[in-house]
Amino acid sequence: MGEFFKKALARGLTPGNIASWCSLEAMRRFGAFFGTLRLRVKARLLGVKLGAGCTAHGPVGLLRWPGSAIEIGRNASFISSWRRATAAAIGHPVRLRTFAPGARIEIGDGCQFTGASVTCRSTSITFGRDVLVGPGVVVTDSDFHQAWPVAERAVEPGMEADRPVAIGDGAWLGMHAIVLKGVAIGEGAVIGAGSVVTRDVPAYAVACGSPARVVSRRDAQGRRLDQEGR
Repeated sequence: MGEFFKKALARGLTPGNIASWCSLEAMRRFGAFFGTLRLRVKARLLGVKLGAGCTAHGPVGLLRWPGSAIEIGRNASFISSWRRATAAAIGHPVRLRTFAPGARIEIGDGCQFTGASVTCRSTSITFGRDVLVGPGVVVTDSDFHQAWPVAERAVEPGMEADRPVAIGDGAWLGMHAIVLKGVAIGEGAVIGAGSVVTRDVPAYAVACGSPARVVSRRDAQGRRLDQEGR
């Protein structure tokens, strides 16, 4: 250890820099260990299918209605701690929740979630492989209340209007994006931060705004094909 510090100091690192790095590394390792352990115990107790190699930093909210299913693929990761967040703080932990028998959340291999909420009331929400889900993202298959008549809004769930959501392989949902019921987002598509997605987005397209509109299209290598007005 003494030799390590000598080499670090010789390269211009101060003791304060070294202490800061050690602190961050310790928080990262301990947070990942305990978060992953808690996720695995909770998944087993609640009947959530959890693939090999999944990790968590901080708590992950799992709420599975009897008769519904939550399935998480291999090597998925969940970040629910400000210590591991990058560009943004996290307002709440990752949450995966079903509300009715037959509801289904499927998360593909290698997906990464940061402080996001996925709520499937009665249909299905599916994520392909390697999807990135940014801080504060909300994905839902439901309006959760019937809009009219107003007198029944608080008590009438309107479950017959629920629609499934599908998100393709390699898509990226930017910070605080909202994906509403019945939407299909294509493979490799990018949803801009703060966007509200109310209709389908093609593969490899970039969509942003409220409601989200396609502003550019790209090929699988990221080369721009055309550009559309907002």
